[in-house]
Amino acid sequence: MGKEEELSSTIVVEEWSGSSSTKLSKTAILTATPTSFSLHRSGSRFNEVWRRILSAFVPEGFPSSVTPDYVPFQIWDTLQGLSTYIRTMLSTQALLGAIGVGEKSATVIGATFQWFLRDFTGMLGGILFTFYQGSNLDSNAKMWRLVADLMNDIGMLMDLVSPLFPSAFVVIVCLGSLSRSFTGVASGATRAALTQHFSLQNNAADISAKEGSQETMATMIGMVFGMLLAHITMGHPLVIWICFLSLTMFHMYANYRAVRCLCLTTVNSERASILLQHFMETDQVLSPQQVSHMEHVLPVWTSSWSLEAAKSLHKRVHLGVRVSSLDRSEMRNLLGSANSYRKEVKYLLLDKKGIISIVIDKHSTAADILQSFMHALVMANLVDKSSQLHAESHLWMDKHYKVFIAKEI
Repeated sequence: MGKEEELSSTIVVEEWSGSSSTKLSKTAILTATPTSFSLHRSGSRFNEVWRRILSAFVPEGFPSSVTPDYVPFQIWDTLQGLSTYIRTMLSTQALLGAIGVGEKSATVIGATFQWFLRDFTGMLGGILFTFYQGSNLDSNAKMWRLVADLMNDIGMLMDLVSPLFPSAFVVIVCLGSLSRSFTGVASGATRAALTQHFSLQNNAADISAKEGSQETMATMIGMVFGMLLAHITMGHPLVIWICFLSLTMFHMYANYRAVRCLCLTTVNSERASILLQHFMETDQVLSPQQVSHMEHVLPVWTSSWSLEAAKSLHKRVHLGVRVSSLDRSEMRNLLGSANSYRKEVKYLLLDKKGIISIVIDKHSTAADILQSFMHALVMANLVDKSSQLHAESHLWMDKHYKVFIAKEI
């Protein structure tokens, strides 16, 4: 009887761990009786330690708490960051030598003033870049991610070149700082947009924090290898240049692979153009993976003369044109076409030499703006196919737009 009472008073508590209710694994079993207490851990001690270390670098609930493209992007992003920190040691060494560190003839006030001009130019450049491109960074995160790292490469190249031209040292260093200031603004803004993309469980803050841990670890490793490389190559300019240029080429390749891994599910002007053009030709909507494979990630100027770029409909559309910027003939054409729009439509379209301008009503919603942009893309696609752009585009929108939106969602 006493044994039965002991068994009935036994308490067993199981500990489970996982990213979701369907992906759990037993980690420990706690057994308690009136006379004893025991804890049995599942798995080895090494696995427990490794799991705790990993939790400092990946978001909670990984991998189900992030998008599938998170891992490949982070791998390539870490590799490109590693190459950047190694090259930074080489460029900083050259820059400090050019300022006069280690030379008796150098003065503290002279070096301080040169460093001040360098930093001041970079700060001013960051403000100006934000003013001109701040609102465009999140919608073209892939392209600006590449541009940011390209400008960083140019900045470090300037630092490495500066000792070769003592008479123009200050100008070269300031140009390098200006280039890196673009990097700081563009990289920070695009990182914020990508963090929101990776987040599947409202865990953007956690993803951002773990990104900081990953970057810190890459920085530490890069500094160690950079110091070692700087020590080995000291006094050998040719070897320094070979190492720097090789790491720069790898850096740009890793950046390209990183942005190519991304499969963004938001719609910007180019992705909207790809989606609509394919739908008008096949009556099918592409998946985000297919669109990501087709969109351009290189800067605009690298593809402005290519045949595929010439076919991009979004380059023929100007969204949010000011009425005050139109001349009399354009104003007359705009008002003349206004009667062809339904009363509930909150935008007007103007065609001038194949360029479609969109005038938005002040009460327009996000859905209205999306509709206006798609309508303009339809008109741009019909420019070389029809002489009745407004009539043909209205007919297409009435017949296909709702179907297109339903399939896209």
